[in-house]
Amino acid sequence: MSKSKNELSVKQRDELVRTLQARFEKNMSRHKGDSWSDVRARLETNAEKLWSLHEMERTGGEPDVVGRDKKTGEYVFYDCAAESPKERRSLCYDREALNSRKENKPKGNAVDMAAAMGVELLTEEQYRELQKLGEFDLKTSSWVKTPANVRKLGGALFCDRRFDTVFTYHNGAESYYAARGFRGCLKI
Repeated sequence: MSKSKNELSVKQRDELVRTLQARFEKNMSRHKGDSWSDVRARLETNAEKLWSLHEMERTGGEPDVVGRDKKTGEYVFYDCAAESPKERRSLCYDREALNSRKENKPKGNAVDMAAAMGVELLTEEQYRELQKLGEFDLKTSSWVKTPANVRKLGGALFCDRRFDTVFTYHNGAESYYAARGFRGCLKI
């Protein structure tokens, strides 16, 4: 039986679960009141989501549980790497922005890469929630889900933390920088 592209081997799955457990136990302040056994049970019953977590991990995101969705009870994972995930930088915002560049095109775009990974870009609100759990993006920045009215006018939003303050900025969606990536959200 052949393995599909979005399926992990037993070894990959076991290694990922061990990594996630170690990170969960090391950072209990991110998920007060949650137990690893409950998270693991949810992972086991939603094994298809492990591939997305693996992609978050593989690209430098260091995913961790940051809470639960109040409506669905799902565990919420965000990329919790100190800086914007290394393998997800130098991307413009979306495909329209990528297609609009005539020269010096980046390797891709944040929206399509997130979709290919099976995750969502953090919203500005989610980004601010993440920043309450620690200090992130002190040297980098992260694209965030941009409202349609801003995007329609050619812009896109990104956030970072400087001077002990979380800032939201705008840029042309076609811009890209070596220090700007994106952070993902996955619900399980």
